Order: sequence, then C-alpha cells, then structure tokens
Amino acid sequence: MRRLWPLILSIAAYTAIIVFIELKVFNFEPSSQLRNLGQMHTLLSFVISMLLVFRTNTAYDRWWEGRKLWGQLINHSRNLAMKINAMLDPNDKTEREFFQQIIPLYAMTLHHHLRQEITRLALDENLDPELQQLSKEKHMPNQIASMITKRVNQLYVDGKIKGDQLIIMGEEIRSFIEICGACERIKNTPIPYSYSSFLKKFIFIYVMTLPFSFTMILGWGAVPVVAFVFFVLASLELIAEEIEDPFSGDLNDLPTLKMSENIKKHIDEIIE
Repeated sequence: MRRLWPLILSIAAYTAIIVFIELKVFNFEPSSQLRNLGQMHTLLSFVISMLLVFRTNTAYDRWWEGRKLWGQLINHSRNLAMKINAMLDPNDKTEREFFQQIIPLYAMTLHHHLRQEITRLALDENLDPELQQLSKEKHMPNQIASMITKRVNQLYVDGKIKGDQLIIMGEEIRSFIEICGACERIKNTPIPYSYSSFLKKFIFIYVMTLPFSFTMILGWGAVPVVAFVFFVLASLELIAEEIEDPFSGDLNDLPTLKMSENIKKHIDEIIE
C-alpha cells in the first residue's frame, strides 16, 4: 500500500473522470443489459490471471530454491565443524580456532557477496592472520573455500588426519562451492525483461480500459472497484518482483544475515 497508494488514487481519479463523462456528459444510463461491453475484459481477465500465476510461481520458486540452498549451507557448515572437532587433536588449539573462525566466515562472506557489498571481516576481534590477507577485490567466497581446502590438505600432509578423512572433508568443502554457484545463478539470472515489461504493459492497458465497461454496469461504483482491481494486480506483480531476487535485502527476502549469525553460534558450540 505504501508504494501503490499514489497510483491507486490516480486510477480512482481517472475512473471518476470517465464515469462523469459517460453519465453526465453523454447521459448514458447504467444497465445490466450492457454487460456484453465487459466481455472483452472477461476474456482478458483469464489471460492476465494465467500470466500472474506463472509470474508469482516462478518468483516463489527462486525464493524457495534460495532458502533450500542456505539450509544446505547451514547443514554442511555444521557437518564440517563436527568432523573437524572429532578428527583434530583436542589440544591442537591453533587449527581448531582457525576452523572455528573460517567456517562461519564463509557464510557471512557469501551473504555480503550476494548483496554485492564489501565483505566485513568482523566475526572475531582476533582474526587469524591468514584470514586478514583476504583480498576484497577478488571473489571472497572462493578465496575462503580455497583457504579451507589448503588447510585441510596441510593437515593431511602433517599427518593430523588420514586419507579417508581428507576425502570426507573434501566433499563438504565442495558442497560450499556448489551452493555459492547456485546462489549466484539465482542472483545473476533475473526474469527476462521482455516478459516482465509485457506483463506491466498488459496490466496498465487492462486497468485503463476497465472504467469504460464498468461504468455501464456499476455507475459510480466503478471508482472503488477499478481501484481495487488495480491494487490486486499491481500488488501481485510487486510481490513477484521483490521475491524473485531473494538476496537483495528487501523486507520479504531471505534473512541470510541472521542465518550467518546462527551458523557462527552453532560452530562456536561445536568447536570449543
């Protein structure tokens, strides 16, 4: 309503002008016998409803896929932390603190990366010196995943983990890259502009022609009816437009920052 109320008032004023012209200037009388004038809108209403259903379903599928991907990231982060906690020597505080910092850092970095923000490395006051060398000019999630891979491989070289354990942790790290790539696919592949533009034009033409037929049926009642029809159609389009990019930071987008903070909380509980 906050975004649409100026347009709703404009449509209501436009409809009122059309009603005044038809009833007062041309002296047309509202009649149920003139319902055939609205047959065109009856046919078009079916078409526009199908287009809006497809539009909203497509947008929601993108939102839901993003939520599933972040759910997987949460699970894989926990799994990797549990395996690190079980496989490393409890007295090896250096390695344990490194993974305690870098695993939740990946989720936080991905959050900022998807919102096209500069990543803020502020998860801990005493960040590992190796993590402070990350370049903000490069692909941050890839840098962190590469750093995790190198550190895990070094654990194998140093004999701190076995070969089969290296393979197990490698699968968890690989899943991080796949989740990042899938999120980038959603972020960088919007709904085709031609389709979105056509739907907006269709809604505009449909609503602007409604008063001509509704006046002959409803009289002055066409003013609130047309305004309400516009509100419904435009709201559906705005909802689809907002949720088709679930990472942009709108009110109804995914709470990736909150999920990143939860990952850090859980990793701290696992790797103490």
